[in-house]
Amino acid sequence: MESISNISLFLDRDGVLNERPGKGYVCRPSEFRWLPGSLESMKWLSRVFKNIIVVTNQQGVGKGLMSQMELSAVNRRMLDDTRKSGGRIDMVYSATGLRTEDSFRRKPVPGMAYEALRDFPGIQLAGSLMVGDTFRDILFGYRLGMRSVLCGNKSEVNIDYRYMLSAWFDNLAGFTDFVLENGAESFFNR
Repeated sequence: MESISNISLFLDRDGVLNERPGKGYVCRPSEFRWLPGSLESMKWLSRVFKNIIVVTNQQGVGKGLMSQMELSAVNRRMLDDTRKSGGRIDMVYSATGLRTEDSFRRKPVPGMAYEALRDFPGIQLAGSLMVGDTFRDILFGYRLGMRSVLCGNKSEVNIDYRYMLSAWFDNLAGFTDFVLENGAESFFNR
């Protein structure tokens, strides 16, 4: 296994780390359910990547379905579970506005990445990876010059934007296995 690289990893939350709750939202810590292999992956990814940043659209707050405090409790559960498993997440950024609002923070717009740059000045976006399960995630990474990786949701592999993808995996565990076998730098040698 390689040592910690200079590469930063940006992760979406719902559909990558935890089960996507259908058309609803994860509003309470008890509703946060790790996808198979994702928690174990966090331990290994923490040993490879310089920074691990979660960027997540959470318009359930904007819709009034949960409070900012409830969202923070869900994210605390994710952070605590990750830490207890031997992994780490350096920061979580959540865009809580509605999709219909013109928010600079909501993916695919780059606001959360710029916040990460402010908080972690050593991040090089062109030398970072974005892992997500939707077109918005892929477009977010692509627009910022990151290598974009799709996990899960094969229906999102659309011919119209396949050129934006560096790779596709069934899940975060598959991505992790690839990184451990080939190194994170392999995404930049393609």
